[in-house]
Amino acid sequence: MTKLVSESCEACRIDAPKLSDAEINDLLNDIDGWDLITEPVKQLKKEFNFPDYQSSLAFVNTIAAMADQEDHHPLMTLEWGKVTILWWSHKIEGLHKNDFICASKTESLFKAS
Repeated sequence: MTKLVSESCEACRIDAPKLSDAEINDLLNDIDGWDLITEPVKQLKKEFNFPDYQSSLAFVNTIAAMADQEDHHPLMTLEWGKVTILWWSHKIEGLHKNDFICASKTESLFKAS
């Protein structure tokens, strides 16, 4: 587990700089199994599998609580036995360190579920 999981999100301003490709590639090494999506904007994506719908729903609720605490919210798709999560920063239409912090926290919560 990386140190990202112990960090907190900072308020993202509309003029906050997007991460450079080099910064993104460096931070991708700290979050296991996340895909970099480039269209329509750069995003982090990962699918999480569960044995049933209730487990999937419980995970979504856990991530929602963490997202509220961090004041940074993902796109989540809930299906039977699967949750897909996308992190990106809406205000800057791209990736910020907050996205990697929340991806790391998501991974930690999944491992604990």
